[in-house]
Amino acid sequence: MRSRTSAWPGVDHSHDVEALISLSDITEVELLILKRMREFTIGEHASRFHGSGFDFVGLREWQAGDRFETIDWPQSSLTNFSPLIVREFEQPSTSCVVMVADRSLSTRCGIDGVPIAVTIARALATIGLSAVFFQDSVGLVTFDHDFTQLQGLRPRIGKGQVIHCLDAYQFGQGLQDLRHSGDLAASLTGFLRKTSMVPIISDFLFDGVDGLVTELAHFNSRHDVFLGIVDASFAFELPGVSAGWVEAFDVESGRSRVMSRRELRAMAGRVREWQDAVARKAKQAGLDALRLESDPTKFDVTLLEWVAERRLRRR
Repeated sequence: MRSRTSAWPGVDHSHDVEALISLSDITEVELLILKRMREFTIGEHASRFHGSGFDFVGLREWQAGDRFETIDWPQSSLTNFSPLIVREFEQPSTSCVVMVADRSLSTRCGIDGVPIAVTIARALATIGLSAVFFQDSVGLVTFDHDFTQLQGLRPRIGKGQVIHCLDAYQFGQGLQDLRHSGDLAASLTGFLRKTSMVPIISDFLFDGVDGLVTELAHFNSRHDVFLGIVDASFAFELPGVSAGWVEAFDVESGRSRVMSRRELRAMAGRVREWQDAVARKAKQAGLDALRLESDPTKFDVTLLEWVAERRLRRR
C-alpha cells in the first residue's frame, strides 16, 4: 500500500491511504467554477448567505473546520469535552444537493497509480463547489458494492462542508450509518428532508443495475436524479502478457477466475459496452446519464455546465 498523503493540512487521517484529490486540485476546480458560473449567472444573485444558519437541526461531535462559537459547552461538559459537542444549524437556501458516491473497493483499483475513485472524487468536488456558488446546501451518501453499507453526511452550506464531504469519501471520516431500507432509493428517501438534486456517481460495474435504474426512476419523480457514469475502461487497459492464461482476483467478492490472454485484452472493450448499456437503460427509464472521462480536462467543464444548466432550469 502506498504511503498516505494528507489532502487537508492539519487533518489527521486514521487510515494509511493516499489522498485522491489534493488541495491544489480543489483550488483549480474552484477557479474554473468562478470563471464559468459567472457567465451563467450574471445578474441572477443579489447577495450571498453568510454565517452558520438559522434553523437548529441538532447536536453532533465537533469536526475540523467547525466554528468554535457553535460549540455547546454545557453539553460538551457531559462528555468531559472529549469529544466536543457542537450545535448544528441549517441555513435556508434555494436548493439542496446530495451527492451519492460509489465507495466500493473496486473503485480504489486502477492502473499506473490512478484509481477509478480519483475521477469520482473530482466529480464530487466539481458538483459540491458549484452548489456552494449557488448558495445551496451540500450532503453526501456513500455506498459499497452490494448497497448494504450506506453512510452519509447531512447537507450543510459552505466550502468547508464540501471539504468534509471529500474527506469523508476519501478516508471514511465523519460518516454516519444510514438506516438500510432494502434498496438505495428507499434509504435515500428516509435520509433526505426536502426535494434535492441527487447525482449518482459510480462506474456502475456491479450486478443488479437494471433494478437500481428502476428504483432511481421512481425516486426521480420527486427529486432531480441523474447518473454520472465514470469511464472505468482505462483501468482495464492492461499491458500485454506472454502467458496464455491469467488468474484474475475480485477484491470485493474474494473470488478468482482464470481467463485467457484474449479475454484479458478484451476487458476494456467489455467495460465500455457495459457502461454504454447502463446509459441506454437510464435513458429508457427517463433518467439523464453523463459520461465522465478519466481525464479531468475532458469532463470538468462538461460536468460543470451540466450541473449549472440543471440548476438554472429549476429556478
